[in-house]
Amino acid sequence: MKAHLTILILLFCSMQILFSQQDDGVVSFDLPIRNSLVFNRYAINPTFSFVREQNKYISFNNKREWIQFDNAPETFVGSYSGRFSENIGAGIVAYQQNYGVLTTFGGLLNFAYNVKLNTDSNLTFGLNVGAYKSGINTGNVVTNFDDPSLQNVPENFLLTVNPGINYGTRLLDFGISVNNLVLYNFESSEMIKDDPKQGIQAHVMHTGFFDGQGFFEKAKFSGILMSEFRKDETIISGLASLNVPKGIWFQVGYNSRFGVSGGLGLNVTKNIALEYNIEKAIGEFVDFGPSHEFTLAYRFITKKKYDYSGDEKVSGLFSKKRNKPIVEASEEELAGIRERAAERRAQAELDKATELKAKKEAEANALAEAKAQQEAEEKAKREAEAEAKAKQIEEQKAKEEAEAKAKIEAEKKERERAEARAKVLAEQKAEQEAEEKAKQLAEQKAREEAAKEAKLLEEQLAKEAEEQAKAEAEARAKLLEEQKAKEEAAEQAILLAEQKAKEEAEAKAKQLAEEKAKEEAEAIAKQLEEQKAREAAAEQARLLAEQTAKEEADAKAKELAEQQQLKEDADAKAKEALTTKPTDEIGKTMVALAEQTETTKEQQSKLLDEFEEIVEIKNEDLKDLKEENDLSDQGITVQPKPFKSVTAENNKLNAIKSDLDAIIESRNKKIDSLQTLYEERYKTTQLDEVNLFYKRKIEGLAKDQLKAVELRQELDTRLETIRIATEFEKRRRIKRAAYDNEADRYAQDRAMLQNIKRTTKPAQVPYTSEDFDFGEPQSDNIKILKNVKNADNGYYLIIAVHSDIKKRNEFLTKVVASGRVDVDFFYDVNTSNYYIYYNKFDSINAANKVMETKGNRPYNVNMTLVKIEN
Repeated sequence: MKAHLTILILLFCSMQILFSQQDDGVVSFDLPIRNSLVFNRYAINPTFSFVREQNKYISFNNKREWIQFDNAPETFVGSYSGRFSENIGAGIVAYQQNYGVLTTFGGLLNFAYNVKLNTDSNLTFGLNVGAYKSGINTGNVVTNFDDPSLQNVPENFLLTVNPGINYGTRLLDFGISVNNLVLYNFESSEMIKDDPKQGIQAHVMHTGFFDGQGFFEKAKFSGILMSEFRKDETIISGLASLNVPKGIWFQVGYNSRFGVSGGLGLNVTKNIALEYNIEKAIGEFVDFGPSHEFTLAYRFITKKKYDYSGDEKVSGLFSKKRNKPIVEASEEELAGIRERAAERRAQAELDKATELKAKKEAEANALAEAKAQQEAEEKAKREAEAEAKAKQIEEQKAKEEAEAKAKIEAEKKERERAEARAKVLAEQKAEQEAEEKAKQLAEQKAREEAAKEAKLLEEQLAKEAEEQAKAEAEARAKLLEEQKAKEEAAEQAILLAEQKAKEEAEAKAKQLAEEKAKEEAEAIAKQLEEQKAREAAAEQARLLAEQTAKEEADAKAKELAEQQQLKEDADAKAKEALTTKPTDEIGKTMVALAEQTETTKEQQSKLLDEFEEIVEIKNEDLKDLKEENDLSDQGITVQPKPFKSVTAENNKLNAIKSDLDAIIESRNKKIDSLQTLYEERYKTTQLDEVNLFYKRKIEGLAKDQLKAVELRQELDTRLETIRIATEFEKRRRIKRAAYDNEADRYAQDRAMLQNIKRTTKPAQVPYTSEDFDFGEPQSDNIKILKNVKNADNGYYLIIAVHSDIKKRNEFLTKVVASGRVDVDFFYDVNTSNYYIYYNKFDSINAANKVMETKGNRPYNVNMTLVKIEN
């Protein structure tokens, strides 16, 4: 059981690299090169072809993962990458990845450009652009029948873009990259959505050197911590590398998804290098086995020393140092060398003195020029300040004189204006007093006359106004009543017309929708019935042909066996006295050995029958699994059959095979012994009746035994073929289950709900509460659900809770048939339940108010309140 569960987990994890919406065979870009800080570093971050790099490399890499299993994932990578100039790093890559029957082949272009901010600060931009084909390698598929689903899997050509950035100081690097930022499928001409390998990866890296002595003198240490944030998971990893100048380096690492790793590398020469890494899974993948990675690289050593490079010394374990030959010089040559050295020293001292003198003179001249310039600047500054001060005094004096003169003129003008205003005011006052007096007399007289006229006019107007107001009020009241009656009649007519038009439109739309839905449903049902009938007829014909062929073969074999048996019985009766009771010792031994051989024949036949029975059971399981997958691929929903636990069945099979092999071997030995005895007896008695009998007996036994061995091999071959086909069908099922994610389920649920609302007709007989299956019982308390996708926050009035899709659909159909067409539901992945509702509120007060007045509808009997907090 444990072994088979492990295989299922392996298949599931291998299939995680696949994702699709409507296309099949689409593989996400993900190079599994993650355990090296020396070669192929562009796979960690696009900027690493430049960052801390000095040379260029040609490298060939092979990684095989989980080698415990057949057809384990395997990757081949060839690349040319590294530092090409002071500011540019680049690379070109070709690779192939095999995942059992799945394969990808493509290339990658890398480019990195550096901007030097200051002495110890660098900002590097990088980009990986990959193009590859993905699909199924039919050459690796072994099956005993043609599977049309394999022919329907297309090959896909995809383009991926992975940008990155890195900021480096003297010892540290900080960076970020986006894996599969863009993934475009040229076959479907659309962007791939919901890529499980899309994520953001951040890193921090330290690079330094040891100051120790001996073997680790000037050894380089590199360490990096990384975090990759994907949609459904976060991966934490780290690597550490120690590079010894002797030409060897060590690596250790950890990855929260893939486990721990260790590696060793060495420079065979300064140019040729080898590296080996082993990765051991931990946790839930511990049974998958280790992964091995080999790299062979050729280093192009750059003569120019770049800034912001690795700075490590490159040497090889087997590089030979070239020693210069030592040649002894004569006394004359030594004297000449010493003389030339003395002349060079004297010339150097003279040049140094001349340079020092020139330097002092230049400094003195510069000092004098600076002093003269400073004095001139100070003099000019003093003169400018004196001139500015004199100018300021003159301007102040002129300003004061102007202000005094203006003040005198303003005072004079003010006095003249005051005298003129006083004279005018006196004249105006006299005129106003005279006018005021005349005006008062006229107003007094006018008021008296006006009072009399006003009193008479007021009495007359009051009477007329009272009569007119009464008439106008009566007319206005009558007019308002008539207007209101007209408006009400017009409004009622409009409402009736709108209601009638709406009902006619709804009836017509509903009728058209029902007719269309009915036609579509009948067409689909007809197609499914025809297809199912064709498949059933084909299957029935195949089974009938197999059964007929088998019956004919069995009948013929039985007839031949009966004839042979009759013949043997006749011969046996005739020669029974001679063959069953020989007088010599060898003959007696042959009789006993023949009886033992016949006894084991029955056991051998029984074991072969049991073996064949188990093979047939596994063949039937394969047929059921394939039928389920084929129907699911055609969009026909079927109740999936769970994977059967075959541990006991396999244990029984192994026991049968072991017993069968032991019996076959034992019978072979007995037949060989019988042949040996026959040959020994033949030397003395030649062809008597006993020898003739056992000659035929041995030939028959050998023939029967050959048939048994052939049948054993045939059953083994059939069993292996069924096993391979079953594994393929299980992968199809696992793949379908892996892709049936939240988005797919949500789309299917929405389509089903719309179909129920569109095709369900009103019930002719009203339902009662007993007709409804409300599913799981709910408490009266408010239930709180969190992290519910595709549902907004709020309070939902739940009328039923189901985990079974069929029961959910039956409940929805009855609710819609009862007239409630606004019914809806959401799915909670934490409880695996569907919550059916038709009202949702933002406040608890509004929800409670509706709960209190839910009425006596049959589907409202078990109404409860559920709150969603996302």
